[in-house]
Amino acid sequence: MSEAGRVPSPAAPPAVAAAAPEERKGREPEREKLPPIGLAGAGATAGLDRGSKGQISTFSSFISTVSQKKEATENRGSPTHLVFPNIKNVRDLPPVCLDVRQKQRVSTDALSSEMKAPLLPEPVLPIQPKTMKDFQEDVEKVKSSGDWKAVYDFYLTTFDSFPELNAAFKKDATTSFNTIEDSGINAKFVNAVYDALLNTPQDIQKTVLKGIINSLLREWKGPRSKDDLRAYFILLQNPQFNNTSTYVIYAHLLRQIATLVEADHHFLVHWFKKLSQKRFKQLVERLLQFISLRLFPAKPEEFPPITKCSWWIPSASKVLALLNTANSLAHPPLIPYTDFYNSTLDHIDLMEEYHTWQSFGNSHRFSFCQYPFVISIAAKKIIIQRDSEQQMISIARQSLVDKVSRRQRPDMNMLFLNMKVRRTHLVSDSLDELTRKRADLKKKLKVTFVGEAGLDMGGLTKEWFLLLIRQIFHPDYGMFTYHKDSHCHWFSSFKCDNYSEFRLVGILMGLAVYNSITLDIRFPPCCYKKLLSPPIVPSDQNTPVGICSITTEDLCQIMPELAHGLSELLAYEGNVEEDFFSTFQVFQEEFGIIKSYNLKPGGDKIPVTNQNRKEYVQLYIDFLLNKSIYKQFAAFYYGFHSVCASNALMLLRPEEVEILVCGSPELDMHALQRSTQYDGYAKTDLTIRYFWDVVLGFPLDLQKKLLHFTTGSDRVPVGGMADLNFKISKNETSTNWLPVAHTCFNQLCLPPYKSKKDLKQKLIIGISNSEGFGLE
Repeated sequence: MSEAGRVPSPAAPPAVAAAAPEERKGREPEREKLPPIGLAGAGATAGLDRGSKGQISTFSSFISTVSQKKEATENRGSPTHLVFPNIKNVRDLPPVCLDVRQKQRVSTDALSSEMKAPLLPEPVLPIQPKTMKDFQEDVEKVKSSGDWKAVYDFYLTTFDSFPELNAAFKKDATTSFNTIEDSGINAKFVNAVYDALLNTPQDIQKTVLKGIINSLLREWKGPRSKDDLRAYFILLQNPQFNNTSTYVIYAHLLRQIATLVEADHHFLVHWFKKLSQKRFKQLVERLLQFISLRLFPAKPEEFPPITKCSWWIPSASKVLALLNTANSLAHPPLIPYTDFYNSTLDHIDLMEEYHTWQSFGNSHRFSFCQYPFVISIAAKKIIIQRDSEQQMISIARQSLVDKVSRRQRPDMNMLFLNMKVRRTHLVSDSLDELTRKRADLKKKLKVTFVGEAGLDMGGLTKEWFLLLIRQIFHPDYGMFTYHKDSHCHWFSSFKCDNYSEFRLVGILMGLAVYNSITLDIRFPPCCYKKLLSPPIVPSDQNTPVGICSITTEDLCQIMPELAHGLSELLAYEGNVEEDFFSTFQVFQEEFGIIKSYNLKPGGDKIPVTNQNRKEYVQLYIDFLLNKSIYKQFAAFYYGFHSVCASNALMLLRPEEVEILVCGSPELDMHALQRSTQYDGYAKTDLTIRYFWDVVLGFPLDLQKKLLHFTTGSDRVPVGGMADLNFKISKNETSTNWLPVAHTCFNQLCLPPYKSKKDLKQKLIIGISNSEGFGLE
């Protein structure tokens, strides 16, 4: 089962995930018997008092206040500023189950839709009060008459209970709609009602909220019906929950959704993915804002004390996980995965979150690391860097202790991974050094070129990476094949006696991540998916590594023409066996000799037909991207993980690993201008003003060439342009000379050109013809 097909649960380190208690059977009917939330939710939020417990007072005073406080006049105040007095006095609703933090991933996609949850007899619904057209006509009449009574009555009735919600918005009250494919809800009607709600008088808005409170206070007996799920689905889209004054109600709604059984979550996930992009994005943004404002409230007095609502953030995170899964199941995704990032989390104690997750997993204490999709790539980089630094310090300290215990004089060099290599034997020397110093891979890297004076302050290390990568990936070296159509490298399937050089490439990538260096490597996205399969090296060496589910989309990123051909085969309407005359075999050229491989036992005798062509295509792709390069990729995998072995890798998506290794393709030249340092120039000098006028006017391809010319890569580090430490130095030479770059120091040496035209001409020539020079 692929990850996309799973109902979400918090991520857990393997060492602690196994310790989580099994799901209790029949938990849902026993909800009211669970421990009070003060115990279950202890320590629910990062950086706050995690161990405090408290009892929550009655909700009835809150409800009575809401019902009694009617506005003296209609439309008083902005509809987006509702005020509810005494908001702290809230009676506890059925508590969040521990499974918000404990559940292991349980796949329900393998079940038929009829098996997902017990099918309860649907209650008889009230008569539908109005159609969408009736409602819209009533809203229009208000503009001329000013009489809100018909609209008020509609909202009063519709939001009074879950059955009334279903009566209003269900497409057909007589149909059960018990499938994941169709929620049975009239989405256009729901949108129209919510769009109109924020423009109604305050008493109508308060009436809606009061109805929601009454519905949430209902005594639940037994499992939820599909009508109940539909009501939750409708209420979650209420735009009133953008307002902090409604957060107490919103939190209780989120908690009830979070504690539904896995099968009910399965239905909600599939209904979420049918939402429009706009409505889906609104749900995500509302939840992210809710978490941010609970962590850092602008007005703390608006919310109950954190000791009494420690369950707010875990509940919201669980519901966000449902939306994240829905997004991954949609093809294409409704919103980019980066839209789930919560930048507020960049400002909390991330290492405390990480250590809590490491220590407790999903068993006792909440950590945002259980829901890594909300942690930005910048925050994940900080976690990985600090985890790396702690490992470096630990290993260096152990080396020092060992030295002292043997009564040997400590040497500062023992604290580093010292690489001494000859330029003329770069690959072999690097391989020998890394093999010999395997125990030192997690120490800080320092490089020395034999016969050359100088200390490595970062420039030599970067040069070593640049030269080594350039040599290893050269076509003549034979380790990787460059595919011009996709502009990426892929592993050569040629058999060899020793795969140690592939391990070297893996170590290089690991060292780059470990030492925060961006590499100019062009692997396809599926490479990083394989690199995280699994994210933690298995203890059993016989367990396959680097094997993941592969599709034609993955093949298209490497060999688009072949992927197109296989797609044509799948869509072919004629007789495949007679017209293609293919068997379950694949042919490859190796050193001038054509070799054949069976895709399955006896494959050379099994014809490809209309009936088995899907199997043929899947086996073909699996052979190309998994089996034919298994030994090469396994060596690469073990090399990478020998440096980066850390539970922090479990927090990353494949796309995020690629950004950590290669940088981000998103360029912001204005940000580069703001962070650039100058040597010999001032930012107000005429030459510098000409330079930025020219560069900011460049098309994207020339901007990328400039970045590649000056830094060795056309991508940006995770921290943004500021992390490049880009410098422009004055080159006191003839203005007939071209610019020169010191890529090891991200430095551009620019002669003092007298005109913008001359500068532009020389700069374009330099950056467009830099292959083979410019590296110093």
